[in-house]
Amino acid sequence: MKFSQVAGTILISAATAFGSIFVYSKYFQKEAPQGVYQNGSDTVPVNYASYMPGSAGNTNLTPPTDFQQAAKIGTPGVVHIKTKINPKQLGNNLQKRRSLLEEFFGEGFDDDGGGRRYYTPPQMASGSGVLISDDGYIVTNNHVVDDADEISVTLSNNKYYTATVVGTDPSTDLALIKIKATGLPYLLYGNSDDVQVGQWVLAVGYPLNLETTVTAGIVSAKSRAIGINRRNSRTAIESFIQTDAAVNQGNSGGALINTAGELIGINSAIASPTGAYAGYSYAIPVNLVKKVVNDLMKFGNVQRAYLGIEYRDPNTMTDNQLKELGMSRDMGGIKVLRVPETGAAAQAGIKEGDIITKINGVNTSSIPELMEQISRYKPGDKVSVNYLRGNKEYTANTTLRNLDGNTDIVKLGVLDYLGADFVSLNKELSDELGVEGGVVVGNISSGLIKKQTNMKPEFVILKAGNVQVKSTEELKRALNGKKQVRLEGFYMRDRYANIYYYDLNLANTAEF
Repeated sequence: MKFSQVAGTILISAATAFGSIFVYSKYFQKEAPQGVYQNGSDTVPVNYASYMPGSAGNTNLTPPTDFQQAAKIGTPGVVHIKTKINPKQLGNNLQKRRSLLEEFFGEGFDDDGGGRRYYTPPQMASGSGVLISDDGYIVTNNHVVDDADEISVTLSNNKYYTATVVGTDPSTDLALIKIKATGLPYLLYGNSDDVQVGQWVLAVGYPLNLETTVTAGIVSAKSRAIGINRRNSRTAIESFIQTDAAVNQGNSGGALINTAGELIGINSAIASPTGAYAGYSYAIPVNLVKKVVNDLMKFGNVQRAYLGIEYRDPNTMTDNQLKELGMSRDMGGIKVLRVPETGAAAQAGIKEGDIITKINGVNTSSIPELMEQISRYKPGDKVSVNYLRGNKEYTANTTLRNLDGNTDIVKLGVLDYLGADFVSLNKELSDELGVEGGVVVGNISSGLIKKQTNMKPEFVILKAGNVQVKSTEELKRALNGKKQVRLEGFYMRDRYANIYYYDLNLANTAEF
């Protein structure tokens, strides 16, 4: 091929390529979306991440936030909490256990006097807390101080104090403790209702036994329920602020603050397959914290209000279950499945099938949102309730009540100090188990039973001291005024085959 032919071919190819680029850039390139990706597309348009001042689409960006001032405000008000659980003697005699131990160790075995004894080892733990007053009141998690025999508090300036428990609330996993000091730095309450998804937040605490540590992240969700509080309470309340601020073991009870240094939550839990931080942490909203703390200060226990409805969480149900109940996952409210006659909802005229959408004007599109709103009030408080019936919205006013269906102040009784759920055996189950009656121990949370014994759920109490008990009322009467008592009974799985004894010291119940 001649050189002139080759050169001509190259020139034609170059001209064609140039023309194609010119036409594309002039008529097509301006129509292509920038930085947009739609699910199902085979390609992902990308742009450089560098920020160019004045570039299109960036005119409303907020400048990067400086956290120095917030950290400076927040760190002095967060304390390091260390706890100790003293060794506990194993025992609380079991007839079968005793005979087996005697068989193994010989007849000289005696776990009640002079013989061989077994103890759980002492346990040490640590967490964080937040000073909320200049005279030493500190809010932390219930699980940080639960069962602790000794509690010490170290301030950010390394001053050391011994703390006492003012009150605890396993339902929200909150506790209030106190140190004897004045003139202390403390954090101001913010407003967790103002917290928005995407805003910057800081977690302040003492993770992994380190000194004061501050981490930053954003709010990634609100009103989250993760089921963790159900471990310790039948009436668990969860409406967490979810963040991606790094939180590890030891951060529990520490502060979640906004960029103004205001307290907006108490760090409580992490979502992790390993036990270490894996991307998400959860904080109790400060508006709920304030209510619990005020009740613990004023009454010694939380005055919990109830709306008086039965409902189901759509997120825990299958599609078939939802269909049977006439529910959907996106109904935009809480469907009422039953209305007890003595409750506040019945007083307001709410009926089965209604959908509750607001409490005092605040949207309650999910169960955690409803729980958080109701939990901010005490029995006797008046609230407005918005609900849908058919396609029409109604608003009703009602007075919230306690679990007994009245507005009285709830005082702690001896059963509350025991820290467990109690249910009277019905006649059918009593006949099946071959007993005349008894009281079944359900969930065991914070209290004397957990602190002083190794009792497990499904224990059936037959006697308290020398008194036979067939109901929770009889158990309450048998325990009132006693300083020492032995509970006698059996486990349902044993079907009355073995008798267990658990000794309780009730002398210092006022301390719990």
